[in-house]
Amino acid sequence: MDRHPPPVKPARAYDATGRRARAERTRTALLDAALARFLAQGYAATTVESIADDVRVSVATIYKGYGGKTGLVRALCERALAGEGPVPAERRSDDLQAAERDPRRVIEGWGHLIAEVAPRIAPILLLVRAAAATDPDAADLAAELDSNRLDRMAHNARALARSGRLRPGLTRRDVRDVLWLYSAPELYELLVRRRRWSHARLARFVTDAMTHALLPDGPEPGPPA
Repeated sequence: MDRHPPPVKPARAYDATGRRARAERTRTALLDAALARFLAQGYAATTVESIADDVRVSVATIYKGYGGKTGLVRALCERALAGEGPVPAERRSDDLQAAERDPRRVIEGWGHLIAEVAPRIAPILLLVRAAAATDPDAADLAAELDSNRLDRMAHNARALARSGRLRPGLTRRDVRDVLWLYSAPELYELLVRRRRWSHARLARFVTDAMTHALLPDGPEPGPPA
């Protein structure tokens, strides 16, 4: 009898990092395929089956991960609203509000973020809005997305009001509605898609318009003596 059996090989370590990377690649490919289908064919004509075929995944995988077409659109909106780079645009906006005391600089930052995010999010919002006329699920989704944007603008309005430097007579509701207007996908549609404005020109226009609407005219007051 062998008194010294061969050592047992240790179990291979579970490669969680590799699995997450593969899952992220699949997610990116799936959302890219969904976006291409939606923009090319419209919301109603696009099927979950066609998206699954494009990425070579099962239909069940899409329903399990996203619940169907509306879930895919929500995921596309979340990705679009993150903007460019590793830090989501919403977090950059919050960081700007926390660090910058000059409301003109805050509004300027918002103008740049709107011009950055609009090319990504506006086509999706316009797509859903067009589908809402005939598709009840799309109508519910359009209302949800619009409400989310209004809530975000209310958050930004509260931050701007805390500066104490708003144009006299404005309420937070007024500020929210102005910010909601200048972040609307229709504005991007009219000025960039139809009138061929550059994104830089859109950023300047939005910044100037929001500044004029929300802040007093004249130079920013200096610190108290």
